Amino acid sequence: MSLKKSQEQVDEWIKNHGVRYFNELTNMAQLTEEVGEVARIIARRYGEQSEKESDKNKDLGEELADVMFVVLCLANQTGTDLEAAFNKKLKIKTERDHDRHHNNSKLKS
Repeated sequence: MSLKKSQEQVDEWIKNHGVRYFNELTNMAQLTEEVGEVARIIARRYGEQSEKESDKNKDLGEELADVMFVVLCLANQTGTDLEAAFNKKLKIKTERDHDRHHNNSKLKS
């Protein structure tokens, strides 16, 4: 599914189930909270911290989807075409970073 379609689906969901968008600052706080939940799973499951029993059933995909949902909300309410912005950023990164990453000795196996 395209980012444009995802933005449309989130907007439709907000209209039918969410009453209205939370304001941008509330959504920014919500995004921070959701990223924190992703970080907790990553730190405990893939990092050096031990995973608490209560965290073992947490679904990383679900938490990443929560992050995406809030990002899509922020894009909608700020009039950002996320698909166009992403494509532009990918082009910039491709042109800027190709040689840089290939020539980075830290990335060699």
